[in-house]
Amino acid sequence: MALADISQRPGLLLGAAIVLHVALISAQVNTVSGLPILQVVTFGSFAELQRLMTGGLTGAQDLWTGYIDLRHVGEENAALKQELQGLQIRLQEERAMSQRTQDLRQLLELRQRAELETTAAEIIAAGASPEFRTVTIDKGSGDGLVADMAVISPGGVVGRVILSSPRAAKVQLLIDRNAAAGAVVERSRAQGVVVGVGADGLRMDYVPGTADVKPGDLVVTSGIDGIYPKGFVIGTVETVERGPGSYHQIKIRPAVDFSRIEEVLVVLTPPPARESAEVKEQP
Repeated sequence: MALADISQRPGLLLGAAIVLHVALISAQVNTVSGLPILQVVTFGSFAELQRLMTGGLTGAQDLWTGYIDLRHVGEENAALKQELQGLQIRLQEERAMSQRTQDLRQLLELRQRAELETTAAEIIAAGASPEFRTVTIDKGSGDGLVADMAVISPGGVVGRVILSSPRAAKVQLLIDRNAAAGAVVERSRAQGVVVGVGADGLRMDYVPGTADVKPGDLVVTSGIDGIYPKGFVIGTVETVERGPGSYHQIKIRPAVDFSRIEEVLVVLTPPPARESAEVKEQP
């Protein structure tokens, strides 16, 4: 059946005969180097096939090697990133420790400079209300704390004790809306009362319109309130405006950063005004 098919296709038969004839001639004809042409052509064909296969394998190996290298690079990057995060955390801790050490040193210097009997305390909690500002400290009546004792920091006046238990006390910050302190402008000696306005701000009231007050003036405690010792920094004058009456409207920038205080000093020595009043009350 196959022979019949071939006989019906003379072109195919002729082509096969030509190929066979060329192959026989190539097998008999030699190249310049003495090798049969058929052998050279066959070798060259297989060589090109091997080249293609080898190139494909090399490309696959390179691709796999690149993938492995990328995985290694990714792992190294992740390790380096984790190490960098660890270094940043340690650096932040060291900075915080350095800042705390500096704060404690300043507190000690203030204690020595104040020439008052004081006790150091740490803030352990803060009030949630933005208008009525209080903090809780880790010293109380067991340490000699009573109401109306002044609380200070290296920056200046913090507030006063308003409530104490044996091991803790609540401190009303000077920026509280119900807080007040007798004050004096250090440069011109103009007197008034500093009151809290809630959100980290202060205002100085009852300063006569004729008084000499300018932005940048330092405001300190006057001592007339019987709570805060005389001469402790309250803040600096930010703005001065003439009020509707006969008084200035004065905005004060607090000397203390109330958002970051951690340690304070509680003044155990009563101011002279309160001490005199206490002596008069005794029978």
